[in-house]
Amino acid sequence: MTGRTTSTLGRPPAVLVVPAALASVFLVLPLVALVLATPWSTFLDNLTSPEVLDALRITALTSGLTVVTCLVLGTPLAWVLARVDFRGRGLLRALVTVPLVLPPVVAGVALVSALGRSGLVGEPLRDATGITLPFTMTAVVIAHTFVAMPFYVISVEGALRTAGEQYDEVASCLGATRWTTFRRVTLPLALPGVVAGSVLAWARSLGEFGATVTFAGNYPGATQTMPSRIYTVLVNDPEGARTLSMILLLSSVLVLAALRNRWLTTGASA
Repeated sequence: MTGRTTSTLGRPPAVLVVPAALASVFLVLPLVALVLATPWSTFLDNLTSPEVLDALRITALTSGLTVVTCLVLGTPLAWVLARVDFRGRGLLRALVTVPLVLPPVVAGVALVSALGRSGLVGEPLRDATGITLPFTMTAVVIAHTFVAMPFYVISVEGALRTAGEQYDEVASCLGATRWTTFRRVTLPLALPGVVAGSVLAWARSLGEFGATVTFAGNYPGATQTMPSRIYTVLVNDPEGARTLSMILLLSSVLVLAALRNRWLTTGASA
């Protein structure tokens, strides 16, 4: 199929092929350099050190909880944006996507302003219950969710809009309530978008650093995730930082590769 299409349309123009090749090199070369620079002889020793194991545990736990939070909160939000027509929907959509372009440190400052010990919500919460959120593992999950949920919401909303409302209307005509329609019709049709959004949210959570350090700190064994550990190690141990970076790179590649063929393709054959 690809060969016949190329033969019909002619040779790809160099004005497109050359920039495409440069872009490929630009994106792939740093990854190859990281693989080559990783000290593989000490890889397992670095991987099994107590500090790294703690950071891996915290990263795995918080990124998993971030995805669960996105599923529980982000799915209804995406449905409302895709299916409910109300005044201010465009403004809400714009505000929901702001964290996509917000510098991570600014996101952390915003979280401190809202949920910090003296924050808009944090201070009344502390006075009423004695609970403080900053510099806890809960703060890590909150920071990750704040920066990751927009990716999830956009993905699921796009899937809902692509599926259209005609099946919802048919279900309604057959007597299904809107909640039943959501569970039995809408959500199954949008499932590829839900899974793709979950992967994007997980990947964003896995690499989050700025908002986490600002709002949750960088305490080993408590709030130190893998990106925070890499930042801490980089100054005094560049080889160790490369090893830790390689762990995240391998984790990202393995998960995305495992999910891609099933959920993230358009169905076209290679």
